[in-house]
Amino acid sequence: MLHFAKSQVDYILGSNPMNMSYLVGYGPKYPTRVHHRGASMVPYRESMGFIGCTQGFDLWYGREEPNPNVVVGAVVGGPDCKDNFMDQRGNYMQTEACTYNTAPLVGVFAKLLQMEDQKSDDRHNQPLAASS
Repeated sequence: MLHFAKSQVDYILGSNPMNMSYLVGYGPKYPTRVHHRGASMVPYRESMGFIGCTQGFDLWYGREEPNPNVVVGAVVGGPDCKDNFMDQRGNYMQTEACTYNTAPLVGVFAKLLQMEDQKSDDRHNQPLAASS
């Protein structure tokens, strides 16, 4: 079971046909047009003005450029059943960052890290070979 879990984590982190990490901000290639209001519009420091819901949608949602803000750590919906992924903000089925995508991975990542730490401890606690 843990081997399967690790294979799924590896897939999410980029060992997939798209060579893309679906964990935003991880690795050299990840989604840049995440369906996320705060990520898709300019930061307040740059605009220096109020951006309401309507203005945010009208001015920023339809842009094709990558999001001005990276939602580091978010997990997007991911590819379709044929491993295709369209990094388009309006493609919410694949690019939306949701807690129900991210939350289950916290426990899986914690368990895999614990297993790696245990392997590391086991290697360091091996008795030294006697020298002749």
